[in-house]
Amino acid sequence: MPHGLNADTVGPVDVAVVAFQGSRFDGNIVPALQELQQNGTVHVLDLTFVRKDADGSVVIVELSDTSDTEVADAFQHVTDVQFDLLSDADLRAVTDDLTPGSSAMIVVWENTWAAQLSAALRRSKGEIMMLERIPRKAVLAAIAALDTT
Repeated sequence: MPHGLNADTVGPVDVAVVAFQGSRFDGNIVPALQELQQNGTVHVLDLTFVRKDADGSVVIVELSDTSDTEVADAFQHVTDVQFDLLSDADLRAVTDDLTPGSSAMIVVWENTWAAQLSAALRRSKGEIMMLERIPRKAVLAAIAALDTT
């Protein structure tokens, strides 16, 4: 079993695709990811980078890939485990949506903050019937509406 994961206690797992213009990744987001992991909010399970060159060719860079040392060096301390939940086909699907000359980071994390609640729900035979993220634009519109009243 991968480090820190137990089927009975694992929290909900999310995946996010973060697109960037250009093809260079820097380490500016590393401190935020590390802080979330260190304070127990999330456990980063997998981190992959994809790049679509101007000619449409695709490059996939895993943290374990030593051919791109710039990415590996910048992000190596974010996660202690590579738990491959995404297939090569999943990663290729992400690149299909990228415009040439852009890149994306695909990050998979366990919501460790919710692990205890999830375990309690399973023990009580509870089942989440709906879970959906409210789009940021909708939240901002609701906040703006509060300010006008």
